[in-house]
Amino acid sequence: MQLKDAIEKRKSVKRFSQRKPDWRKIIRAIDAARFAPSAGKNYITRFILVSDEKKIAELGAASQQEFVGTAKYIVVAVSDYSKLVQDYEDRGEKYGAQQTGAAIQNFLLTLTELKLATTWIGHFYDEQVRRTLDIPEKLSIEAMFPIGKETKIKVRPQRKLKLENVLYFDKWGAKKMVPETKFSQDAI
Repeated sequence: MQLKDAIEKRKSVKRFSQRKPDWRKIIRAIDAARFAPSAGKNYITRFILVSDEKKIAELGAASQQEFVGTAKYIVVAVSDYSKLVQDYEDRGEKYGAQQTGAAIQNFLLTLTELKLATTWIGHFYDEQVRRTLDIPEKLSIEAMFPIGKETKIKVRPQRKLKLENVLYFDKWGAKKMVPETKFSQDAI
């Protein structure tokens, strides 16, 4: 699959088939996350691959989203901002958030390429997740990703923004290039 195809096909899936995905594919997706940019070569994000059914049920309860507990695997992204804050002070947390987002995007695109389904879960009770997975207090729990194979049941397609709704030229709000140049989505 070409990168452009993976980007355009990536979607959030909340319904999984009963077939258990190959855990090796999930490891490959986590491996891809390592290649994201990192501030000062300080790689701060770690991933926990959860396969234990009891822990998956607890993580589903922590998210208050029933479908999370039906996944065959859950990956939890965890970051340690302390080194970046030490090196970059106030900007350290910003750099950490950027780095973690880039790592997660690599992970998501690779899952898409490998024909696995997931969605980004950001709402959960941190303390419940922390207890379930023995995550130290000083670490930031970034997100959870229930992973499975997409069900064949059709769901309505997700709405994607048009390029002209997210692109400005030279300053905020400027919708046209100077000198004015016509462009179309198909031309890029």
